[in-house]
Amino acid sequence: MEGLTFLELAKRVLEEEKKPLSVDEVWKLAKSKGLDQLLRGQGKTPWATLGALLHVNVRDRKDTVFATVGARPKRFYLKGELGKSQLQSLESGQIEPQTITKSLDYFEKDLHPFLAYYANLYLKAYTKTIHHSRSDKRQFGEWIHPDMVGCCFPDWEREVIEFGSRIGNVAIKMFSFELKKELTFDNLRESFFQTVSNSTWAHEGYLVAAEVLSDEDFRAELQRLSISFGIGIIQLSLDDPNSSEILFPARTRENLDLESINKLTAMNPDFKEFLSRIYNDISTKEIREEKYDKVLDRDALVKSIRR
Repeated sequence: MEGLTFLELAKRVLEEEKKPLSVDEVWKLAKSKGLDQLLRGQGKTPWATLGALLHVNVRDRKDTVFATVGARPKRFYLKGELGKSQLQSLESGQIEPQTITKSLDYFEKDLHPFLAYYANLYLKAYTKTIHHSRSDKRQFGEWIHPDMVGCCFPDWEREVIEFGSRIGNVAIKMFSFELKKELTFDNLRESFFQTVSNSTWAHEGYLVAAEVLSDEDFRAELQRLSISFGIGIIQLSLDDPNSSEILFPARTRENLDLESINKLTAMNPDFKEFLSRIYNDISTKEIREEKYDKVLDRDALVKSIRR
């Protein structure tokens, strides 16, 4: 059977659903119907490709079969499928377009092994989960704690590491991670500024999610916030952990915020153990991998999530 193009896939979904859908909704429904398996080629981020092609098609082609309604998010429909009164209701906000019910059949904590895998493979970092429940409740602050932290050790000879430690310049890189199951217009600002708040101590801070809305306006706002505040965005792939990627890079800070590090250390024993582990590894010139979050292999990760 000849495969589908991205636009043919979108047309088939919209013909069957007979209502305006965002790019994210089109892609989710296509996957639920198995249409994604008929694509001639997908790439690492097929939802992003679908969104780009739809937006360009509507913008540049007068003979397009697609039309749009709304702005945040923009939804696509087929010309002739909706009546004038229905479109007016949608545009005026009298009728809220239905959103897809996502099958996020997992917990936020289930994402931690996926991030540990990605950080170890692509950031060369060892991670540790920070359990907020272990913090001193008298000093508890929700936006103080990152969900996970990481450290990248320099790939230097032992003599260089020892010399660097003696002069106070070991050149390790520290990471802070905030994890969310999904990022949409509903939770973007709160999630983003929570990440800004709890990553001030580190060299690089990242907001991490498995589901990131592919809407063009949403991605533009996400990029604007990332550039403005230096927070990186990582999207985890639960189907193929090797396809997880940094959507927008973090801006590296030159120095660590020792005051914030001291506060975290006093509040949370996990973070305190993390710092002690780094110090011991540098002192002994041997990284004890078993003392950090366990890094599962790809197959074990995929089996751990019910999709």
